[in-house]
Amino acid sequence: ALAWRLHEQGPFEGIVAITRGGLVPAAIVARELEIRLVDTVCVSTYEHKDQGSAKVLKGVKGDGEGWLIVDDLVDTGTTAKVVREMLPKAHFATIYAKPAGRPMVDTFITEVSQDTWILFPWDVELAYAKPISHR
Repeated sequence: ALAWRLHEQGPFEGIVAITRGGLVPAAIVARELEIRLVDTVCVSTYEHKDQGSAKVLKGVKGDGEGWLIVDDLVDTGTTAKVVREMLPKAHFATIYAKPAGRPMVDTFITEVSQDTWILFPWDVELAYAKPISHR
């Protein structure tokens, strides 16, 4: 769904994935839009489920013109603000947007409430669930 929306916005010179959450969505978008140039920006704001201040671990050069920034979601906007300041001319896209961070992105698929915790397939571990009668 995100690639469909972004197809009309492009073409893009390349993608900047926000690690780590944006890596999987960026790979899918890169494939669907046939973008071969992919870079990363590394910003740390979470320690498990607790959000803290933003720390840039790896930046990118340029102002973002012609580039697409991809992340899994925008929450409070802390990470998005840091990346937006680095790449002010880039198009910013996420799968999910929460109200506090929504103004920071250009394209998103679904808005969720601020208190929603989203579990992505790449962030969870599969485990066998015993039938109720065996618990």
